[in-house]
Amino acid sequence: MAIDNPLGHRTEYVSHYSPELLFAIPRTVAREQLGLQQDLPFRGEDRWTAYEVSWLDSKGKPQVRLAEFILPSDSPNIIESKSFKLYLNSLNQTSFDDDRKVKSLLSVDLSAAAGAPVTVNILPLHYAKSCLVDEPIGSYLDDIDIEVSHYQPTPELLQVSATQQANEVVYSHLLKTNCPVTDQPDWATVFIEYAGAAIKHESLLAYIISFREHQDYHENSVERLFCDIQKYCQPERLTVYARYTRRGGLDINPLRSSYPAGQSLLESNVLRTIRQ
Repeated sequence: MAIDNPLGHRTEYVSHYSPELLFAIPRTVAREQLGLQQDLPFRGEDRWTAYEVSWLDSKGKPQVRLAEFILPSDSPNIIESKSFKLYLNSLNQTSFDDDRKVKSLLSVDLSAAAGAPVTVNILPLHYAKSCLVDEPIGSYLDDIDIEVSHYQPTPELLQVSATQQANEVVYSHLLKTNCPVTDQPDWATVFIEYAGAAIKHESLLAYIISFREHQDYHENSVERLFCDIQKYCQPERLTVYARYTRRGGLDINPLRSSYPAGQSLLESNVLRTIRQ
């Protein structure tokens, strides 16, 4: 957008509506490093949850809500998370007649920043009963006893069985990446669903752990995971879904999939994890 990336800079918290705070980052920069062209090998979305959304009603009374935002993975831009938080905070002392006005405004501004339509849902707090922490689906990888020596993405660790086929979901709580600007740690639970030659679980866990010192945004890290697994394991179908721990009142949950729409278990099971 029209301002410099706010990450790594002293911040003034604006409490009146300021859409210019939103900072867009082109997806092409990271995708070129992965060798991705215009025809992407996946579809998907970035699912954001905001837990600190507030404004004033027409009588000056504060309102609080949860909000969900869905950015399509084929949008030209991602939205930098600190700028997203600053933008949401700019609503704090701004008056709106009702939730619909807030939803409409958010949709217009975020779609302009992303360069594609962004779905917005404004949710009352009693909605929380339907978004409680749930048990992850799939096989748990983290109890596998392995020796680890790689802490930068090392896809060469990935191995598949020469004889066994699988159609499974596996998950790990050990995905950690780092902000490319501030180097702050970003923690996530990552789910992988695939069909094809069975991926050796110990190799997959070692590969996931190898992201531990990797610097990149959440969305780009998930796309690297997808592309590496696709290249080295060659599954017939693949979904990678990461649920990142909330920071600054926002969690970011990118999903990338080659499954036809409606056929991925992960796409139909939007799980809020224990660290969110």
